[in-house]
Amino acid sequence: MARPSIAVVGTGSMGSLHARVLHNSGRADLAVVVEPRQEVGRTVADRFGAAWAPDLDGLSGIDAVIIAAATHAHHGLALQVIDAGLPLLVEKPVADDLAKSQEIVDASEKADLPLMCGLLERYNSAVVTAAQLTREPVHVSAVRHSPYAPRIKTGVAWDLLVHDVDIALRLIGDEPTAVDATLGYFHPASVPGAEDMAESLLSFAGGRMASVSASRIGQQKIRSLRITEVDRAIEVDLLRQSVTIYRHVDAEAATEDGPGYRQQTVIEIPTLVQMGEPLAAQLDRFVDLVEGRVDAAQERASIMPAHRVVGAVVASAPVLV
Repeated sequence: MARPSIAVVGTGSMGSLHARVLHNSGRADLAVVVEPRQEVGRTVADRFGAAWAPDLDGLSGIDAVIIAAATHAHHGLALQVIDAGLPLLVEKPVADDLAKSQEIVDASEKADLPLMCGLLERYNSAVVTAAQLTREPVHVSAVRHSPYAPRIKTGVAWDLLVHDVDIALRLIGDEPTAVDATLGYFHPASVPGAEDMAESLLSFAGGRMASVSASRIGQQKIRSLRITEVDRAIEVDLLRQSVTIYRHVDAEAATEDGPGYRQQTVIEIPTLVQMGEPLAAQLDRFVDLVEGRVDAAQERASIMPAHRVVGAVVASAPVLV
């Protein structure tokens, strides 16, 4: 089939990135930038050689849509796109609450349309490498802390925690049997009810567990992941794109010039699976969906598990004030 023509909705930080990646893609074309603010929308459209439209009425001749508008606008926009019969990639989270997210997923299934969520860490080279190396994890620990960003109005659970919940569920291969969480509300500029910190413990069958921490009031950007197995640990730095494997070995050795040692840790540094820029790898996956090269039902089914967990975190966590 011909290269699909794709519209990007929203010209904020993520929308502009999507527009750039589409412009540079060898598999799809950026056709339209949808943005109600004409000056802003035209600026991005002109930069990447696309048309501008103020709303979704300007989608004639479009093959698919990427929604990268503010989270609170996802629900209405996504349902409009589905109603127009177009495949859709919507930035995470799918919507700003669990029920709205499920409604979008259900609508896409009923219409038999491809739907993808922008859970970008699935295309992070370090995460993909660690996942391929993981055998039988018993504990996954993830930390995602960032400095404060006033432009983000969504609470940190939907904005950040969802990424690492998604990673943990995919590594363990199951949904949790219990979710315990605590939320913290601290920053004076945050929207009322939007949490700044979220700490959650997920319990799985067989005693397996995951601890996930997200914060938007950190003074240091941290993106770390640790996967513990019975006989080794896999440590991932998502920012530095590094994966390190640690194995403890009981050993006793002597040296000629002094005391020996009783234990040692073997450190392995594997070669990364090269995914390239995550947003470009994600776009390739979306184009595969649009072209029918991958299972759309399977992709759709992968969206809601992490959303269900984050929904439980937000709904059940005791409030820390």
